[in-house]
Amino acid sequence: MSSSSIKAPSLTDALVPLVSLIFLLALSVYLFGEDASYGANQISLMLCGLLAAVIGMKNGRSWDDMQEGIRDSIAMSMTAILILLSVGMLIGCWIIAGTVPAMISFGLALLSPQVFYPASCLICAVVALSVGSSWTVAGTIGIGLIGVAQSMGLSLEITAGAIISGAYLGDKLSPLSDTTNLAASVAGAELFAHIKNLMWTTVPSFLLSLILFSLLSIGVEATASESEINQLDDILRQQFHIAWYNLLPVVVVFFLAQKRWPALPTLIVGALSGLVMALFFQSDAILRLAGNDASIGGGMTLVKGLWIAGFDGYQSQSGNEVIDSLLSKGGMSSMLNTVWLIIAAMMFGGAMERAGFLSCLLVKLLASVHSVGGLIRSLIFTGIGANIITADQFIAIVVPGRMYQEEFRKRNLHPLNVSRNLEDSATVTSVLIPWNTCGAFMAATLGVATHAYFLFAFFNLINPLIAIVYSYINFRILPLGHEPDSKTKLRNNI
Repeated sequence: MSSSSIKAPSLTDALVPLVSLIFLLALSVYLFGEDASYGANQISLMLCGLLAAVIGMKNGRSWDDMQEGIRDSIAMSMTAILILLSVGMLIGCWIIAGTVPAMISFGLALLSPQVFYPASCLICAVVALSVGSSWTVAGTIGIGLIGVAQSMGLSLEITAGAIISGAYLGDKLSPLSDTTNLAASVAGAELFAHIKNLMWTTVPSFLLSLILFSLLSIGVEATASESEINQLDDILRQQFHIAWYNLLPVVVVFFLAQKRWPALPTLIVGALSGLVMALFFQSDAILRLAGNDASIGGGMTLVKGLWIAGFDGYQSQSGNEVIDSLLSKGGMSSMLNTVWLIIAAMMFGGAMERAGFLSCLLVKLLASVHSVGGLIRSLIFTGIGANIITADQFIAIVVPGRMYQEEFRKRNLHPLNVSRNLEDSATVTSVLIPWNTCGAFMAATLGVATHAYFLFAFFNLINPLIAIVYSYINFRILPLGHEPDSKTKLRNNI
């Protein structure tokens, strides 16, 4: 079908599938509560994706064209899906290796309830800055901290918020971060100038987050008594051989990340290093997982147990409810529901993009923008909206970045304004959307629903608000040709 026969979508065309999605998602949460992401949300996303495709066909697009857009969108998420499956495998392998039990055991000894939340946030921030990946931090240090919180009887929701807040500091400021590099590249900004400019919104946001986590820690006591905590540690040591070298797989992952290995092979090598560790030190745990199947011989039983840990995770049968809930997790199979959610969300996002609805919404947004601050606020809300509509952090950076880059140039504004506000919106809010790849990943990895940790992901909530405040007072808005580290403010409206 020729492009001349395709009608430009109207605002109503663009809003119908979006409003329908909001209604169906709200209905699914009302009917199914926390279980909405186990199927109800997926149906909502797919139905509204089909609705967007039908409206696109009404405007002259063929089904093959719409299907290609959906397929391209899902293809863009394949790396995220493979990483998600690899994290599932890594968690199962690290549990049977004694790595996760060791992190829990050492954390119980070193972290007190009075400093646990801010300390968790700070630890994750330092690690994230060194490796540049919020997903890696959550899938390694994060699961250990969640285990410590659960053992002490502390809030898992606040702990997840602290982990995510710290992890996303690194996702914004580390030169190793893919989102940091992507935002700079899309906007046409130099990487280290972009990072330096990010400090103006990121540092205040993080400091405020640490203050809030510290306030939440005042008067906090572990609901588990010291004797109960010691008992949990004893049971961990009965089930696993625990020593400092159990943490070597963590060192392997961080070393490879520092060497700038891609995330997928880094996680797979990290999982395999856990299996090697398990083979040497956790033979009893492997045999228990394999069901002590003597019919295939001792050596093959070990292989079977390791294999199960990778694809189906570890199943603890210690007899202690807390320990069993802590360690019965992981495996690729544990991530399949999240993969389902991502595919359904990418179907909706792909249909919306191919039908031209995203461009239509952007044109309408820009039509009412007459000032510098208004333009920046429009970019921020577009980044957040793209996270909701397209369900993918990278699309939420790339699409608005490309669309706004020319508009900023026309208004004599530096590309650093685009790159920073992309990060202050698209990067940090992706984890707050349950069906976004980032929100789905964190919920699956940490075992805490997105809506449960939402209010405690302080850094991710505060950062866009600070960016919006800056837009109103015209602070750190740089004109073209201005040096990136200049303190001059652009105060005139354009």
